[in-house]
Amino acid sequence: MNGKVSMPESFDIHKALRKVEIAVQGYPKAALFELFDDGYTSVFEMLMACIISVRTLDEVTLVCSRRLFKVARTPAALAALSAHQIDEVIHDSTFHERKAQQMKTIATRILSEHDGALPCDYNVLTSFNGVGPKCANLVLGIACQQNVISVDIHVHRVTNRWGYVHASTPEKTLSALETKLPLEYHVAINRLLVPFGKHLCTGRQPHCSTCPLLSMCPQIGVTTHK
Repeated sequence: MNGKVSMPESFDIHKALRKVEIAVQGYPKAALFELFDDGYTSVFEMLMACIISVRTLDEVTLVCSRRLFKVARTPAALAALSAHQIDEVIHDSTFHERKAQQMKTIATRILSEHDGALPCDYNVLTSFNGVGPKCANLVLGIACQQNVISVDIHVHRVTNRWGYVHASTPEKTLSALETKLPLEYHVAINRLLVPFGKHLCTGRQPHCSTCPLLSMCPQIGVTTHK
């Protein structure tokens, strides 16, 4: 023994996200990215799916969204349904009654205020009740291919655990990432870190011993792990 302690690698976001890309290949995609790949690509469809996804598991979001899109894929089709009919379709999701009314109101407003075509506009999206910055940015990033960052609990937890940002809330993490994260990863960060955070870098007992980023991760806040 020479008494030397090996130093961890410096954190490199490019290298980290390349490793994450490989690590998550065997896991299900985040719900909205999977729906987009399945052909539900309109701004309206992405927004409805995102509303359904709030406080709802991805597996349930996918079921409810696909069920909804079988009967209504446009604002006109959704506005023609009653809130009760919408609720029956999305009833597996959390807060389904409230969401059904919100979705009905949004569809009606799109028809009256935007001639049935929902624009790729952050201010328009966040003007709807039930649509916050996370959903708006996710929709703009996926459906509109805008370079915007959507921060959910997984993106917040993982980027802070890496020490890439130091923020106490998802909102503060968003602000920090907007100033630091390379533009090329603004949409991909959510696509990658949602499955990574759900299955590997989990909230409780993350899988640090088998994580491909272990050599560069300072494991900030981790007290126990697998």
